[in-house]
Amino acid sequence: MPSTTIDSQIFGCLFSTDKMREIFSDKNMAQKWLDTEAALAKAQGELGIIPKEKADEINAKANAELLNIPQIGENYKSSITIVPLLKEFKKVLDGNAGEYVHWGATSHDIVDTGLVLQMKEAYAVILEQMKACQKSTLKLAREHRDTIMCGRTHVIHALPITLGYKVAIWADELGRNIQRLEEIKDRVFVGELGGAVGTLASHPEKGLEVQERMMEILGLNVPAIAWHVARDSQAEFVSVLAICAGTIGRIASEILSLQRTEIIELEEPFFMGKVGSSTMPHKRNPQVVENIIAVCRSVRSIAPAIVESMVSENERDWGCFLTEWEAIPRACHLMGAALEKSMDVLENLIVYPKHMEANLNKLRGIMMSECVMMHLAPKLGRMTAHDIVYRTCMKAYEEEEQMDIALKAEPKVREAFTDEEIADMINPRKYIGYAPQFADRVLAKYKA
Repeated sequence: MPSTTIDSQIFGCLFSTDKMREIFSDKNMAQKWLDTEAALAKAQGELGIIPKEKADEINAKANAELLNIPQIGENYKSSITIVPLLKEFKKVLDGNAGEYVHWGATSHDIVDTGLVLQMKEAYAVILEQMKACQKSTLKLAREHRDTIMCGRTHVIHALPITLGYKVAIWADELGRNIQRLEEIKDRVFVGELGGAVGTLASHPEKGLEVQERMMEILGLNVPAIAWHVARDSQAEFVSVLAICAGTIGRIASEILSLQRTEIIELEEPFFMGKVGSSTMPHKRNPQVVENIIAVCRSVRSIAPAIVESMVSENERDWGCFLTEWEAIPRACHLMGAALEKSMDVLENLIVYPKHMEANLNKLRGIMMSECVMMHLAPKLGRMTAHDIVYRTCMKAYEEEEQMDIALKAEPKVREAFTDEEIADMINPRKYIGYAPQFADRVLAKYKA
């Protein structure tokens, strides 16, 4: 019976995806263990370490469908080694082949390699989801290269920017995260075959050849040395997921902020039948981006636990393993859910240029203070210009006056500038800097 939010039939869609549940299911975990045992046997059979016909039988029956998985779980009550799997696997093997399974390996050669295989499957899904999110942001940046809007600092109107500029920043950050993901694969997707303490003493002949052939079969990199207690690769994997969750969470938070009724410049996708409240039928709540923010927060909270579990004792320590078994799948579940929802949000984001236009004038031209100051400075001096503009802005703000009227009331400004020049100073379209060109840079960077 489901008992967590990840596998819940009610809440499951909020915290994971069907694909992630499949990857980290008991069945797939057992299959990855069998894949590892089969690759070991195949390599040993080819190299004459075990009889080839026994290796062939092991490979032919290495199918989780044939196992009594609940019984494996029952056996785990008395053992947290790979023995519970081996007991059930032996039952389906003919010709005494069960006596040749797991030849010269230790439990965590199998469990670690199996987990790496699951992580590799999850990684492929996450990487494609990240690329899809970036593709949507690049499309938005292109479409809204020149769509002017308020830039905000400390949640207050600052200077005008374009939506394309804002979204191009998202796209570039996503691009760096994609690069991080691609860079870690050679370090993270490394198999393990070291035996009891990692020295492969159980393979006095052809041990290195077995290790190399086994990893070739599994599609994993060969370890330079045993990593039973060197858990930095697992920590790196989850840490990069946490960074990705930081980016996705920030994008979702920005959309949340800009969907406020008082702002309403962006809105997550809406469809008839999407209900925001049981009591207020008018509500179009940003419930999807709130979901994204929540699960991304949880992903980031997992990284410290995995880094902490790097501290292991001697040549073997269950403490780090047990933390990873619980936390790494959960990070992937949550990240997969966040990305699946983000793909839809970014692909179908609702944009309100008219609201952006209206918001540009919320401060009645006061937002253009820097532009005014930079125009005044050459004639009046930098500090004098700052004093005048500061005084003028505070007066206009408190008296809810138009900025151009307040400026014209300043004798020094009135003497030095025409009405047309003052109007240009407070025109947001004339002070977006290189926002469109910066968006173009990002588009060019990821053109391929």
